[in-house]
Amino acid sequence: MSTTATRLNPFVLMLDPEAVISAMETSTHLRNLNGRICRPLDKPLIPKIFDAAAREFDAVIEAEDFIDTGSELYCVAQPALQGAVH
Repeated sequence: MSTTATRLNPFVLMLDPEAVISAMETSTHLRNLNGRICRPLDKPLIPKIFDAAAREFDAVIEAEDFIDTGSELYCVAQPALQGAVH
């Protein structure tokens, strides 16, 4: 295998990680890349709601014992599934 094919083959490169690291350290292309640190997970994506009405609504929903999934209606529409749903 030629050296060019060896350098471009990722499976061969996995067998020699030291060569990959040394190539990365001496690469001028990598050194010239602009870099910045992005931390999008530092801030919460969903704002906290301090509204009492929203808390009451959430409490009612969470207190329900059974949530209707509509599977019975689906079984009526699909007779082949009549015995599959409990």
